[in-house]
This record gives sequence, C-alpha cells and structure tokens, in this order.
Amino acid sequence: MKYNKKELLKQKIKHIDIKKFDSVSLIESFNDMAFQSRNLARACKIYDKMLEDGNCSIILCLAGSLVSAGLKKVIIDLIKFNMVDCIVSTGAVVVDQDFFEGLGFKHYRGFVNADDDQLRELMIDRIYDTFIDEEDLRVCDITTKKIADTMKPGAYSSREFIYRMGEYLDKNGKAESFVHEAYKKKIPIFCPAFSDSSAGFGLVFHQTEKKTKSISIDSVADFRELTELKVKSKDTGLLMIGGGVPKNFVQDTVVAADILGVDAPMHKYAVQLTVADERDGALSGSTLKEANSWGKVDMGFEQMVFGEATITFPLLASYAYHKGNWKTRKERKLNLIF
Repeated sequence: MKYNKKELLKQKIKHIDIKKFDSVSLIESFNDMAFQSRNLARACKIYDKMLEDGNCSIILCLAGSLVSAGLKKVIIDLIKFNMVDCIVSTGAVVVDQDFFEGLGFKHYRGFVNADDDQLRELMIDRIYDTFIDEEDLRVCDITTKKIADTMKPGAYSSREFIYRMGEYLDKNGKAESFVHEAYKKKIPIFCPAFSDSSAGFGLVFHQTEKKTKSISIDSVADFRELTELKVKSKDTGLLMIGGGVPKNFVQDTVVAADILGVDAPMHKYAVQLTVADERDGALSGSTLKEANSWGKVDMGFEQMVFGEATITFPLLASYAYHKGNWKTRKERKLNLIF
C-alpha cells in the first residue's frame, strides 16, 4: 500500500507523565510475587534508598531509543525534582531524540511492517514502530554545526558541548527537553560516544569547513571529568536504563581513580533495567554481580531487572516520585565542579 509522507507522519508520540499515576501499590504487590516483578520491586526500593541517602550522588545512564519511545518527560521530571545528579548517555538519546524535540520536531507512531524502501524514498527513518522525518534530522545536524561554529577552536569534553546545546535551547528552544532542563539545574551530561549521533554529522561538516580553526570532542576529557566527579562525590548510585557504552563508562571511573591512587569507593548502589542477555558475554547484559569482580560495583544494593524500559522505567520512576524522598534531597549542581 502506498502512503504519502503526511499520512505517515500524522500521529505524534506522547510522553508518559509519572506524576499522573501512582505505582507504589502496584510495586508493593510485585514485591510478593516472583521473577521480574519481584526484581523490579527490589530495584524500586534500591532507587528510593539512593534518594534517601543524603551522601549519595545519583548517576542516570541512558541507552536505547528512549525519548523517541515516549520517555522524555520521565527523564525531565527526574532532573526537575532533584532525583538525579549526573547523566551519562548515548549521543542518539541526547541529540537525535531529545535535542531534536527541543528544536520543535517530533517522533511519530509508525508500524513494524512498513515498506522500508518506500520510507527511504519519502525520507522517513524508522525505529521499530516509530517514524522520524529525516529532513528534520538534517536541521538538527546543521544546528549542532552552528553551535560548534560559535565556539573557540580547541578540544572540548562532550559535557561542555552539551552545555552549549542547553544554552542554545534556553534562547531558541520550542519544546521541553532534558538537555535544557539539565542546563538550568546545572546537571552535567556526558556522551562518551558523542559523534555517534546527529551531532557527529554536524561536527564533520563543521571541521570540513573550518579545518584548523575547528573544535573537536575529547572523549578522554569526558573520562577524566567523570572520574573527578566520582572522586569528589564519594558515595554514588547508578540508575542504568539499557547498557552499552554509558554503563561501562561510568563503572570504569572507580578503576581509573584506583589507578591514579585516589580514594573512590565502588558504586554503593546500582540498578539496571535491560533486555540484554548475560550469556553472550557482552557488556549490556553483564550482571552487576559480575561488575563486583572488577571492583566497580559494591554488593548488597544492586539489582538487575530484565524487562523493556518503556514498561519498567515509568513504573520505577513513578514509585520513587510518589514515595517522596526526593523532597528532602539537596541539589548538588555537579556542573559547578568544572
């Protein structure tokens, strides 16, 4: 069946609001069940314990198609209500999805059995059952180039560049964005594989045009800055949505500090929501218990939940929001460290 572009990009993805439903009673019921329901209940209690612990800095790790799937408002609320202190993410979540929507663009409900040849001809990109207008993404590419063009030539951490993105949205934004919210709340965002995103295309364009007077993203600076953040924070808790680079990057800060001869305890708390399997030896599904053997995650308050994030993440966030321990937390404003 033939469609035109307007027909396919018609129904917008709507972002779920954790403030509008209270999952506490459901999660408490899960606690008396088995399998992943009980695991999710324990994960919720561990996250709530992180919020209750006045000495704990909470690091949110993001991987996968989260904003495009309708989870943007969940992340914004965690930032807004002082429920996270730092974010480590893939570039796609930050740029192609969140910054993209901050510019006023949208993701749309699609379908998995779409004719992908037809989608390509119409310049529509597909993420499973979600559609994105490629022409809008090109505007996002160029916007990151424009931001880079305003910066003094040199090497920058991804955190520094994403701060500039938040600054840009503060003046030119057209919709809610967690990049913008983090900018306002002075919460650092790191993307260790930043170029693997819409920004990568923009920065290629920028470097090609500016040549020696261009900027670059220094992933080593990312590692150094996040290690410095870990050292100064001491006690830390990880809330990991998905796995991949953000998961390993933030765990490695403990080892980096140890190599430098600096005291940085293992991450005190850790929760991971993932669908990845541990049996292939890949990182995304490797258990937090396994991470203990590397000296990265302490044992006692760690929990793996093997479930898809569009279901598990809103339930966990709603539980912690309605329990209310965030109300007494102090803002850390960790961007001020740098």
